Amino acid sequence: MAYQQHRLTDLPEDQRPREKLRRLGAGALSDYELLAVILARGTKRVGLLHIAQKALQSCGPRALLGVDDVDRLRQLCDVGEVHACQILACFELGRRFFQKGNQIRLRTPEAVYQHLRHLSDLNKEAFWGLYLDVKGCLVHEEVVSLGTLTMNLVHPREVFRPAIEHSAASVILVHNHPSGDPTPSAEDLKVTRQLVDVGRLMDIEVLDHVIIGGESFVSLRRKGLMASETNQ
Repeated sequence: MAYQQHRLTDLPEDQRPREKLRRLGAGALSDYELLAVILARGTKRVGLLHIAQKALQSCGPRALLGVDDVDRLRQLCDVGEVHACQILACFELGRRFFQKGNQIRLRTPEAVYQHLRHLSDLNKEAFWGLYLDVKGCLVHEEVVSLGTLTMNLVHPREVFRPAIEHSAASVILVHNHPSGDPTPSAEDLKVTRQLVDVGRLMDIEVLDHVIIGGESFVSLRRKGLMASETNQ
């Protein structure tokens, strides 16, 4: 339940996140209360709880797992550098603990949909890259852009930079349609085919582009819509 008051001092002491954690344990806290414990304090302008809520609501909790740049996180969540560093460190630590015991394989569009089906809840488009090793295991995932899909927004440099940094052999593109209709637009096809061509030059295969809308999805690979006209 979201707080209506954003200052810790407005809350009864036993309802403040740190006190709740001491009294009830970490499992009793919401996501943003846990984040508030990590961030520790707000600013003169914005209360701690408001910062934590906004960070999680801006692009969805899972989206924060796909951000690894301080400046990008500051822009997405409207937080200062110190808070951005704390958030990134928190999520990176959680990601490392999780990935040590879990190898995620995304061999079908259905598996991709299940992995990122939370995108159907967002009210704006989010474009993700899922980066795989030579065995098809997920080695990294990242939010490439937020907003309506265009080549101005989804630049090949931003898509393939993480692939190089994480030594990925291939990438799966994923984005959502807030309208609930996953039918690919002309711009979706244009962006996909340009990225496929760039990936071919870099020897990093674009395996698929999965579009999520509501409770359904479309795989451009499955529909034969990945190749540019000159390569069909």
